[in-house]
Amino acid sequence: MTEDTPTVRRLRDLPAPERRGALEDLVVGEFKATLLMSDTEELPLDESYFELGFTSLLIDEVKQRLENLLGRPVNTTLLFNSPTVERLMTHLTGEVLADVFGTDPVAAPARTPANDAANDDGALVDDLLSDLYRS
Repeated sequence: MTEDTPTVRRLRDLPAPERRGALEDLVVGEFKATLLMSDTEELPLDESYFELGFTSLLIDEVKQRLENLLGRPVNTTLLFNSPTVERLMTHLTGEVLADVFGTDPVAAPARTPANDAANDDGALVDDLLSDLYRS
């Protein structure tokens, strides 16, 4: 699932220095909409989603909307292990949209039993969330 959606095309059309701000506005807007916050309310970028009132189902809802807007997968494990908008932005600009932001994605770690187990855990979380969402 990697395609240039209208959102990604709009980001590409912006001057490079304005792209992160535009993406942040989009991400913050999705989080605020999910929490039913007004445009004037401030969303702390460095607070845990759970401290802000999110549940795992709400986080998955935001994840799916972002994936639809960006046309690219967003790592579920990252959302739960580093649950702040600030860290999500780093992930989006450095990995998910590296081609738009002119950054190199972080090199994949060497395969080890520990890394394989972590990847299995991430797949398990993805499967569980998918099952919950279908229920």
